[in-house]
Amino acid sequence: MTRTKNSRTRAKKPLSKRYSEITRGGLFLIAGPCVIENEKMARETAGKLKKITSAIGMPFVFKASYDKANRTSIKSFRGVGIDKGLKILSVIAGEFDVPVITDVHTAEEVKKAAQFVDILQIPAFLCRQTDLIVAAAKSGRIVNIKKGQFLSPQEMGNITKKAEAAGNTNLMLTERGFSFGYNNLVVDMKSIAYMKTLGYPVIIDATHAVQRPGGAGDKSGGEREYIDAIAKASVAAGADGVFLEVHPDPDKALSDKDTQYRLDRVEILLEKLQDIYNVANKK
Repeated sequence: MTRTKNSRTRAKKPLSKRYSEITRGGLFLIAGPCVIENEKMARETAGKLKKITSAIGMPFVFKASYDKANRTSIKSFRGVGIDKGLKILSVIAGEFDVPVITDVHTAEEVKKAAQFVDILQIPAFLCRQTDLIVAAAKSGRIVNIKKGQFLSPQEMGNITKKAEAAGNTNLMLTERGFSFGYNNLVVDMKSIAYMKTLGYPVIIDATHAVQRPGGAGDKSGGEREYIDAIAKASVAAGADGVFLEVHPDPDKALSDKDTQYRLDRVEILLEKLQDIYNVANKK
């Protein structure tokens, strides 16, 4: 696998500069389909999101996973695989000149993925895996750590210390809700305020936050109609960025169809979120 010429040029930019471009330009967006279903859909989604965010001046990171290793059922679609997935992400990074992010699940995956993406994402279920955190931190990439549904926000300090000890302070922290009884999640706005005291940008994953984990038997369910409410409240509470899993036709998505946001509604939501952010931050 080789990155495109544009991608190789982008990779030479100092990590701290790329981190600053994403996190210091006001409210930023991480968005894309839950999993790469095929190259055509991934590229079209990236292109439309890039056009929308460029028009409103919002920093944008394209997100898609080459593998969803923590699916509910053995029968669930997991993705196109690491080699094909990283190639597609590399093409998108070069074609649209956007940073790209993907999940990593093992230290071995980190070594390969770090050659192609700007940000490595630690899935919520794996956020306490020390070897994975350390490997990602040492990779030379920005690291987005998703808070586990089973953790208090205070415990995220222990995780950031692992990354810091490995020499990386280009970190992001993502809230995606707390387990609340069976097959349900809730978002505590105090979590955003607390994690901000750790000194890193805090992102709200407004799509996973409305998930019903395992709630549909052999797959997770969700309540897509509440994504807007979670996103708006979280930005008002101080979130620096918003994470949205976006799909052109969520009902036909091969992963998380109940919680992916409709691509044709993204622009309206982002304009509202930007207004809320500016008011909350007195801009």
